[in-house]
Amino acid sequence: MSDEILPSVVPPQSEDELMQRCQQIAGQTLGQLAAQAGIIVPNDLRRHKGWVGNLLENLLGADAGNHAEPDFTGLGIELKTLPLAANGLPKESTYVCTVSMTETGELSWQDSWLCRKLSKVLWLPVEADKQIPLAERYVGQGFIWQPDETQTALLKQDWEELMDALVLHGQAGLTARHGQVLQIRPKAANSRVLAQAIADDGSVELQNPRGFYLRSEFTAQILQADKACRSPA
Repeated sequence: MSDEILPSVVPPQSEDELMQRCQQIAGQTLGQLAAQAGIIVPNDLRRHKGWVGNLLENLLGADAGNHAEPDFTGLGIELKTLPLAANGLPKESTYVCTVSMTETGELSWQDSWLCRKLSKVLWLPVEADKQIPLAERYVGQGFIWQPDETQTALLKQDWEELMDALVLHGQAGLTARHGQVLQIRPKAANSRVLAQAIADDGSVELQNPRGFYLRSEFTAQILQADKACRSPA
């Protein structure tokens, strides 16, 4: 077996087909799924932070790769794993996409990559308790989520306020505490990674890249709403 993620299977042709694939992997461990894909499970995720997501993309047929498209390009659906702690709640905030530091002040919410990324999401819950070896962690039942009017309003409000703060104060005036459901945090392996950004005087400078993250409290609400829908009346 290889420790590299192999090319994806044929992309699903419909949302129903995608959900059927989700049902096939639900209740299996990462070790079982890795064996099916011919992939070696790393001992931990410290040096393989994207491994779980890449494995699931491979098995479900995500075809976007590194392109600026939803993971399932033909369906317009983004795939997000949802690592769960021992109490069954999201363990951490969820990375969505990078912040375009050279276009702050020019984009509208409707045209933003964040808005397009979150228009339709396939959530895949995965056990993330550190007491459980990586290969023995189970994958849960995936579900499709689209933000309702209230959620969209919250996301839009946070996005606009965060982008305004970047324009007015730059990165120095922005912390992870800003935002109700969204936050902006550094998105890089270390502080030596740099990307182009607009400085306070309007010039282009190199800064640490930033990413948009959904707060864990927000994803917990999404998860609980899906569980409520599945529960018998």
